[in-house]
Amino acid sequence: MLRRGVVLGGAAAAAAAVGTLPAYSQGQAQSQPPSQPQNLRPIFVLNSQDADVSVIDPVSFKQTRRLPTGKEPHHLYLAPDEKTLIVANATSNSLSFIDPVTATLRRTVPDILDPYHLRFSPDMQWFVTAANRLNHVDLYRWQGADAAEPFKLITRIDAPKTPSHLSIDSKSSVAYASLQDSDELMAIDLATHKPRWKIAVGRMPADLYLTADDRTLLVGMTGDRVVEAYDVSGAVPKLIKRIDTGRGAHAFRARGDKRHVFVSNRVANTISLVDTNTLSVLEHYPAPGGPDCMEMLADGRTLLVTSRWAKKLTFIDLPSKTVARQVDVGRSPHGVWTLDHAPRL
Repeated sequence: MLRRGVVLGGAAAAAAAVGTLPAYSQGQAQSQPPSQPQNLRPIFVLNSQDADVSVIDPVSFKQTRRLPTGKEPHHLYLAPDEKTLIVANATSNSLSFIDPVTATLRRTVPDILDPYHLRFSPDMQWFVTAANRLNHVDLYRWQGADAAEPFKLITRIDAPKTPSHLSIDSKSSVAYASLQDSDELMAIDLATHKPRWKIAVGRMPADLYLTADDRTLLVGMTGDRVVEAYDVSGAVPKLIKRIDTGRGAHAFRARGDKRHVFVSNRVANTISLVDTNTLSVLEHYPAPGGPDCMEMLADGRTLLVTSRWAKKLTFIDLPSKTVARQVDVGRSPHGVWTLDHAPRL
């Protein structure tokens, strides 16, 4: 069973991935916050097993400090005010609010039950969380970062078993959730708060990526080596294609051109670039150490990848298809984000 990011293949695969790492490691923790020349903002990496966030200086490429969070921070998302970075602490049942410019902890919001994955709807009316260990999806109303109660729980929807990742369409009408341990995909109607459908998919579905036209939903199959593409434009979803990307196909990050998307292949230690028009793989990039979440810098050429088993943040230079550097972070790095990113579609 693949829970909380435990990879297929277990400790042996993790050890092999770390053992083959090249010597790119740079950066040790510093006691003082970094300066930010050229107005570049910090990079944030969630260390799931250390219950904290690494703050990376994007100029010196050094980890400058750690911000404490609750237990098991896995994913993060920018709030509608665009001044609050929300870190979801799954085991602590809380959210950490961080200033994305100054990298300071603003507040902790309690009583958000098992927030493993999180998403705001595009209209900013709904905040949706997937409770990975407790088998439900929650719909909240956003009431503001400074409100006494920033989130008001509206509906809790059963989602067995092990809801993993979420995606929401551009009309804010439907939320999709992968069910990791039952090998299923479900759709939730945001107007009625009820499931629209649930279908069987491949092995251990993880992250989801919905194309800009809301027609094609890509699902990473971490228990396989493929991304499954579904046409979700009709009443019943239809499997279009199984795209072979590499073992442990897991997470997505759009390139920013509304056509291409990166896929992290956690067991293969690679990143694949997929054309969402042709549903084909165009490129492969090296990504040692168990690649997981990704972030694309605004320069259009640098992809950041958390190396889950190596305690590194990996910088990939896309034009040369090489690892430019790796920065030391905490244990089991998962989510990564910076305000200075490329578009997400």
